[in-house]
Amino acid sequence: MNDLVNYSEETFESIKHVNEYGQEYWLARELQPILDYAQWRRFAEAIDRAKLACQNSGFDVSDHFADVGKMVDIGSGAEREIDDVMLSRYACYLIVMNGDPRKEVIAVGQSYFAVKTRQQELIDNYEELSEDQKRLAIRNEMTAHNKSLAEAAQMAGIVNQKDYAIFQNRGYQGLYGGLGAKEIHERKGLKKSQKILDHMGSTELAANLFRATQTDEKLRRENVRGKYAANEVHFQVGKKVRETIKELGGTMPEDLPTPKKSIAQIEREQEQRRLKSGEDR
Repeated sequence: MNDLVNYSEETFESIKHVNEYGQEYWLARELQPILDYAQWRRFAEAIDRAKLACQNSGFDVSDHFADVGKMVDIGSGAEREIDDVMLSRYACYLIVMNGDPRKEVIAVGQSYFAVKTRQQELIDNYEELSEDQKRLAIRNEMTAHNKSLAEAAQMAGIVNQKDYAIFQNRGYQGLYGGLGAKEIHERKGLKKSQKILDHMGSTELAANLFRATQTDEKLRRENVRGKYAANEVHFQVGKKVRETIKELGGTMPEDLPTPKKSIAQIEREQEQRRLKSGEDR
């Protein structure tokens, strides 16, 4: 059993490497004990499943999984070479997504690598963005993924607008500890015409993006059919994201502050700056 009791982002950051080109990577042999795999053979099987998922997603496996050798001391000054794999952040994400969800560290890893990978996909210098820029980036991703989620829900049997509203509400209830869209709307002090997602900070948006992407993937992966089953999947995924936030010591989404500016206001300000910049040239 892994000696680490309190899992956190630092659990995974502490074993991250950076090469001479500034690219980050992890080594499978170092990730194995962190993810509580006692045997390399079992972990190698998880890596193989992740490679297949990578291939099925249309990515080049060699870009994310690089086989490397590693010399280890076997006593009396002797050494032998063992297999190891150099992993990208996306590769780590796929490994934890294919891991045993009953393990606490797997749940934490899923949240850490999913959110960090998504941020990296949004833009390379995500951490250097202002809060307003982060909100815009994640909100745009949310718009795109909600379309994909709606398609997956329709395939599951949710065909009309009323059923889809119920489906979305179940996702919110799972993530927000029982609060539905109406309660969240009231808690944020929003008008009827204002959209909840346009009045979330980047942390709250990231949690909702994770909820949407994971529900989308689960509905498709498990070929879920029926309105009740789809609603339950959305609720359980939202609940799992909430549990992971709690395990990481984060603030519950309903307790996060509501930003003063809406997404529309930020977009208007950016457009004004862009126009002013053009006039100054």
